[in-house]
Amino acid sequence: MIVREAKLLNGTKEQYQALDDAIRTAQFIRNKAVRYWMDNQGVSKGDLYKLCKDLATEFGFALKLNSAARQASAERAWAAISNFYKRCKKQEKKKGYPKFKKHCRSVEYKVSGWKLSDDCKIITFTDGFKVGSLSVFCNSSTREDLHRLKINRVRVVRRADGYYAQFCFDADRKEVGEFTGNVVGLDLGLKYFTKDQNDNAVIYPQFLRKSERRLKKQSKRLSKKFVKGKKPQSINYHSYRKRLGKVHLKITRQRKDWAIKQARCVVHSNDVIVYEDLKIANMVKNHHLAKSISDASWHQFTQWLDYYGKIWDKAVVAVSPNYTSQDCSSCGHRVKKSLSTRTHLCASCGVEICRDTNAAINILKKGMKILGVEWQKNSTSGQEESAEQSGKHGEKTANTINGKLDIASGFL
Repeated sequence: MIVREAKLLNGTKEQYQALDDAIRTAQFIRNKAVRYWMDNQGVSKGDLYKLCKDLATEFGFALKLNSAARQASAERAWAAISNFYKRCKKQEKKKGYPKFKKHCRSVEYKVSGWKLSDDCKIITFTDGFKVGSLSVFCNSSTREDLHRLKINRVRVVRRADGYYAQFCFDADRKEVGEFTGNVVGLDLGLKYFTKDQNDNAVIYPQFLRKSERRLKKQSKRLSKKFVKGKKPQSINYHSYRKRLGKVHLKITRQRKDWAIKQARCVVHSNDVIVYEDLKIANMVKNHHLAKSISDASWHQFTQWLDYYGKIWDKAVVAVSPNYTSQDCSSCGHRVKKSLSTRTHLCASCGVEICRDTNAAINILKKGMKILGVEWQKNSTSGQEESAEQSGKHGEKTANTINGKLDIASGFL
């Protein structure tokens, strides 16, 4: 599925209020579906669809929402329920019991309830909320996809800086990648965002740290406008609340832009990418590092690595991070060290290298082993060699010089 986003402009206050009403109605139906599942045993997805029809009969404001949009809200509830069942079958510690949504920010339409103009510049919502027509502002590539591809769903999202329309297309994005023969192992960290086996490091800009002063300033102004027990709050309170939301939104977009550009660069330059699959939920329990870990946004970066790997048919492998920093990349001897120790010094073979570089080499070895390749580095000449192990369909060999794989040998 491909998702393209466009901003909705030139709307009146009444039109945006109607969009808010539609979003709240979608939240109401989703919560009612969760409650119905809690109160009744053996509820299926079809039962939630029937519930949508009953709610439209009982509540007049629910009838205003398009029938397909009501079903989409029920599908959201069923997605939370089915994910809960899956986690229970896997016997995970955190089951993720479905909860009620208090601050929903989107409503989803299927093939009805909206209409796009021929030039794809105006979208008209035709359900009972009478939103009317809004201008669609997007780049040229998004407009080209709107003309070329069939739109399956339209999702209206409310953010701090306005309303956006997300167009969902049932298509897979595929591009022809440029194969360079390079392999890379990435160690994720805080001092260096990434460091590979060749000691190449990337520094993270720390977007949250740089914006902390603005966040504190806006939060202080917001707290002064808040009056305890007053319902509703004043217009000035909501004005400053939106200002604070825009600061957070800018940080979120900076992180996403950084993750996309870094992941695209890494996958474009290498044919095999190996990274450590960190358990970030456990790592943020360390309150001394939780803010820095959240700011680094490792999970988002690895998601985009997997995404671009699928687009360009590159091998992207996630390996366990266990003992990658402790084991010696040269002899395999385990050297215990604290987090503050930044140099790996092996007592067995005498190798002294950066802790992160040592971890990157171990990560790359693990990933190549999963792919059926034995990877090793010659410390004297600086050349790297790898040989693919024999498989079910015969033995293949891939020679590596200076970390480059021979693609013609049939490795990828």
